[in-house]
Amino acid sequence: MERVPLERKVLNENGRIAEELRARFAEHGVLCLNLISSPGSGKTTLLERTLESFAPGECVAVLTGDIQTDNDAQRLSRFGFPVKQITTGGTCHLDARMIEKALADWRLEDIDLLIIENVGNLVCPSSYDLGEAAKIVVLSVTEGEEKPLKYPSIFFKSELMILNKTDLLPYVPFQIALAEENARRVHAGIEIVRTSCLNREGLTDWLAWLSRKRAAARKPAASAAF
Repeated sequence: MERVPLERKVLNENGRIAEELRARFAEHGVLCLNLISSPGSGKTTLLERTLESFAPGECVAVLTGDIQTDNDAQRLSRFGFPVKQITTGGTCHLDARMIEKALADWRLEDIDLLIIENVGNLVCPSSYDLGEAAKIVVLSVTEGEEKPLKYPSIFFKSELMILNKTDLLPYVPFQIALAEENARRVHAGIEIVRTSCLNREGLTDWLAWLSRKRAAARKPAASAAF
C-alpha cells in the first residue's frame, strides 16, 4: 500500500539533488553525459576508445557504476584521466546521491567533460536523473531491433542512440534500418550514430558529436566572464 508514495518520495529527493548537480555543472561549464545500455553492449570499450582519443591533460573524468567489482574502473584508469568506480552493491542503477558523493573530492573547475557509465540495465536507470545534460543509450547489434519498442522510456529520454558492434552485422540477424526506425517511432528527434570499437568505424562521428556538445556546454561560462 505504501510502495507508490515511497517510490515517489525517493524520486522527488533524487530530482532535488539532480537539479543541484545540474546547476553546479552549468556553473563550471561541465558537460555531464549519462551512458546507459544493457549489459554487454560495449559501453566500456566505447569509453576506452573515447578516452584514448583525448590528449593528455584534457579535463575529462569518468564515473562508472556496477553492481559488483571495479573492473571497469581499472580498464579505464590506464588512460590517465580521473576515474572512480561506484559499486552499488545490488542496486540496478545509479542515483543522484551516489554521483554527489563520488564527486565530493573532485574539483569541478578541473573538469569540462564528465561521463557517467551507468549500471547495465535499460529499465531502472531511465527513471533516475543524475543531473546530466543528456542521456545516451547504447544498443549493440547482438541485441534485437525491437529493443526501443520493448524499453521505450530510455529511448524516449535519450538524446543520442549509439548503434554499436556494427562489425558483427554480417554474422547476426539484425536489421539496422529497422532498429533505427523503431527508435524514431519512440523518439522522432533522437540522433543516431553507428559505431564499431573493433574496426573503429563511426567513432569519428561519435567524437564529433561529443565535441559539439562540449563546445556548447562551455559557452555559458565563457559568456559570463564578460
